[in-house]
Amino acid sequence: MVVEFVSEPLAPLEGTRDPAALARAEPGLPPGFRWRGREYRVTARLEEGRVLGRGPGEGYLRRHTYRLAMDDGSLWSVYFLRQPPRGRRSAAPGARWFLLSITRGGS
Repeated sequence: MVVEFVSEPLAPLEGTRDPAALARAEPGLPPGFRWRGREYRVTARLEEGRVLGRGPGEGYLRRHTYRLAMDDGSLWSVYFLRQPPRGRRSAAPGARWFLLSITRGGS
């Protein structure tokens, strides 16, 4: 099993927004992403989590995290930022979906 650290923005496939999830203030996991010029489809959602941050008063939700099985047999760790990064220039302005790592060669 090989784990590759990536940390790059992802683009959800066009027309894949989940209105029901958006109504619940959740990002709604798209059925696929475009990354490095290629489309990948999600075949299974293996794990889901949330990362809380500290701020004035209570903690707040910073990001949604997912562990996904993809159509090429790899496992992806992705996350969705609740707020776009401030003060950072990005190759994809406004990007909120990010690929953290890919695991290849087994589960």
